[in-house]
Amino acid sequence: MRAAVRDAGGHEVDARADELFAVFEEAPAAVEAALAIQRAMRASAWPGGVDVRVRIGVHHGRPTLTDTGYVGLSVHTAARICYAAHGGQIVVSSAVRSAALGSLADGVSLRSLGTWRFQGLREPEDLYQVEAADLPADFPPLRAVQPGTRS
Repeated sequence: MRAAVRDAGGHEVDARADELFAVFEEAPAAVEAALAIQRAMRASAWPGGVDVRVRIGVHHGRPTLTDTGYVGLSVHTAARICYAAHGGQIVVSSAVRSAALGSLADGVSLRSLGTWRFQGLREPEDLYQVEAADLPADFPPLRAVQPGTRS
């Protein structure tokens, strides 16, 4: 995962247990890294034939860099989007879609997952799944609340 982040021009901010937080100057680079991570995970031979899957959430915003790291609403939004995803899935916000749509590699598309509401965030978020022929595309509904439904 670290190599994919570096190769796409990203910077690792934090790694705890099984989480990796990285930042990119441009949204298309973050999508590129996410695709590389999912492809590498699928291509790896894991002990005992285990199928290891990671979930990836990507958001585009302007966090604040402090002495202790990045903070702000965009950091929380990215974390909530990641939590909502399932292993093997890449979910991006509407801000990432807008910033990356014209730069997607051939064979890569974004499928609307609808509008979702997250705890602690004032506004609902339109989310999209990054899809490519060599990656799984069928996942259960996101782990979030759609506006108009009860949790």
